[in-house]
Amino acid sequence: MYFDQIKEELDARSLQHVKYYDFIHRMDLAYRVADVIVSRAGAATISEVCLLGKPLILVPSPNVAEDHQTKNAMVLVKNNAALMIPDKEAPEKLVFEALTLLHNETQRTELGDNCAKMALKNSTAKIVDEIFKLVNKGEPAG
Repeated sequence: MYFDQIKEELDARSLQHVKYYDFIHRMDLAYRVADVIVSRAGAATISEVCLLGKPLILVPSPNVAEDHQTKNAMVLVKNNAALMIPDKEAPEKLVFEALTLLHNETQRTELGDNCAKMALKNSTAKIVDEIFKLVNKGEPAG
């Protein structure tokens, strides 16, 4: 939806170091090389980014049940682990905020460090252990 507008604005600035794509097949690789990540605020995405400790700008989707993406984003914002731009403000603010963050190494480091502190490491094993506890009445997995 915003891709054409972002492409036009970034192309006008001739920023060789800024890469943007309408679709990315290998998000794991894209996350690793990104200096700043701009994303919706789904729980899986937030979890992945926090594990990498990357600075994050969240644009929660307004089209989800009970506005849960805004709630997800606010947890990070309150912990100075991400910036948030409401969807309706994104056309006017997103490119400016992203470029501002790209040029502020101190803020990028702070957001990334705080994001990493919120990561839940080994979450898959913890979930499996909880399932086994429920199924086996207290016997943890292997």
